[in-house]
Amino acid sequence: MKRMVLKIIIIIAALYILICGLLYVFQEMLIFFPQKLDKKYQFTFDQPFEELSITTNDKLLLHGLLFKADSSKGVIFYLHGNAGAVDSWGTVAKTYTQLNYDVFVLDYRGYGKSEGVISGEQAFFEDIQCVYDSLKKMYAENKIIVLGYSIGSGPASKVASTNNPKLLILQAPYYSLTDMMRHAYPIIPTFILKYKFATNKYLKNCKMPVVVFHGDQDEVIYYGSSLKLKSVFKPQDTLITLAGQGHNGITDNPDYKVALRGILAE
Repeated sequence: MKRMVLKIIIIIAALYILICGLLYVFQEMLIFFPQKLDKKYQFTFDQPFEELSITTNDKLLLHGLLFKADSSKGVIFYLHGNAGAVDSWGTVAKTYTQLNYDVFVLDYRGYGKSEGVISGEQAFFEDIQCVYDSLKKMYAENKIIVLGYSIGSGPASKVASTNNPKLLILQAPYYSLTDMMRHAYPIIPTFILKYKFATNKYLKNCKMPVVVFHGDQDEVIYYGSSLKLKSVFKPQDTLITLAGQGHNGITDNPDYKVALRGILAE
């Protein structure tokens, strides 16, 4: 009987180690869901835009769309969620161009027309910095607003923490991906996670005002994530709770649009 119990324990332990190993090796497939677009793909938006390509440190090309406002006050650097590509994410731009801000929507490595594949946190951050540096050649830095949604909230906080944009806006952010993993999969050790995306740490180094929007009915990134982030807020940072809002569709939320108009008018 003891031998049988021991064998069962060994089998369970072996399966657990195997599962953890597979999660480590294939975690990009569980975090990122890119939509690829052909290089010749033609975008159809009912507002002015241009396609931009930015060269990374390892000589790959990242692609994005720059939507132009009629009378621009600056640019919003929009870091989108973990699925899709700019052919669908570009629809958010009109909310901001109507408020007289240009919008640059970036596709991460392997998304849309962007080359390469995501393979590590540091390279991911270096890509975002390359794009930010390119935007600084087009706009004064005090006219750049960084906006991160969902998976994009961590990288947005990171680039804001090491630069000096006018404002950081986060939609449905996580405290960190480590915290998300503990919340959703408590039995999996967090040391296997290659992408920490520690928003809580980055916000401590953000000199600019930070505005966080989060729906209290978010079914993907739990609302408590933003409540935790309040512990690292500066006096001028703000959490705006969107009542009844889930994870998707924040940009179309009427309360979001009203609050955004006030924030961008300041």
